[in-house]
Amino acid sequence: MKQPNGRCWAEVDLGVLSDNLERYREQLPAGMEVMAVVKADAYGHGDKAVTEALIKRGVRDFAVSNLDEAIRVREAGAEGLVLILGYTPIGRAEELVRYNVTQALLSEEYAQALAATGLPVSCQYALDTGMRRIGLNAEDADGAEAAIRAAAKALPLNGVFTHLCTADTDDAEAVSFTLRQLALYEELVRRIADLRLPYCHCMNSAGGLRYASRLSRFARLGIILYGLKPDRSNVLPEGIRPALAWKSVVSMVKTVRAGDTIGYGRTYRAAHDLTVATIPTGYADGYRRELSNRGHVLIRGKRAPIVGRVCMDQMMVDVSGIGGVSLGDEVVLLGKSGPHSITADDLAALCDTIGYEIVCGISKRVERTYLDGGEV
Repeated sequence: MKQPNGRCWAEVDLGVLSDNLERYREQLPAGMEVMAVVKADAYGHGDKAVTEALIKRGVRDFAVSNLDEAIRVREAGAEGLVLILGYTPIGRAEELVRYNVTQALLSEEYAQALAATGLPVSCQYALDTGMRRIGLNAEDADGAEAAIRAAAKALPLNGVFTHLCTADTDDAEAVSFTLRQLALYEELVRRIADLRLPYCHCMNSAGGLRYASRLSRFARLGIILYGLKPDRSNVLPEGIRPALAWKSVVSMVKTVRAGDTIGYGRTYRAAHDLTVATIPTGYADGYRRELSNRGHVLIRGKRAPIVGRVCMDQMMVDVSGIGGVSLGDEVVLLGKSGPHSITADDLAALCDTIGYEIVCGISKRVERTYLDGGEV
């Protein structure tokens, strides 16, 4: 097994990513296309490599968070729509035009400021159907329609979109809220049908699986593309798997005597003699400090509990029940080893967060390596 830097690395299997894409596509209504969401460095997986792999599988359209991400996606070869879902400073409008990037219009004020540049910036209006984050208030259909028509006169407007903020849960109230969001979105799209905007869309990863709208050109495929769940309660389509494994090595093995304490703050005291391994990965790599004395890693196909606090660059694990652990042994932080596996959702449950935050939090100093069908 190749150890890219001998300390800590992430393996991204582009073959798994492609399989996830195809399995998701199979679930979509006929005619709905995939827009791949590759913001946040493709959720920590590496936007350049992921974009290139998806282009090979026929994906043309991409969504990102900001202009710098959009430029990287263009430079990776994307030729279709590249949509910025968030804010771009007005002073960078010329770059939006230069790289042929479509900018979300966050508000009427923002649309007017962008139009005032006199630059032909491609745009899509965000619609607030209940999330209260960005966009026109879709509950004021008359006002929203007027703002969209004004923008269409001032800028090259090519679509509108909204975000379904509770599509990932089966709770009755959440389902009702999502259906309300869809109704508000569809009402506005019908009102502006004469504008013939080509890119109107409302589906995120979960929405594309659970709901339908003939007025959504895209399903914006985000977290499921990477093999993770929008919500821990979700059941993913058969065959979708995590594309990323995170690994490290054993840097030292030592004996800890009964009564000894381990780590900062002496939060762990050995009840009996232990064999303890040090792992050169810590919270500066993105391995959450909340996992101190709670999490596990996998070594030689067995679980090894974390003992003591996770440090900035290192952590300690109890390997007393694992024979023969030695310097340089591979350690699996996320992924499979023997019969066991650890997912980002598993770590998220221990940290009271979501899998998104776990994979996005893997820091830049963790080298990404790429496999295709299992080979580095």
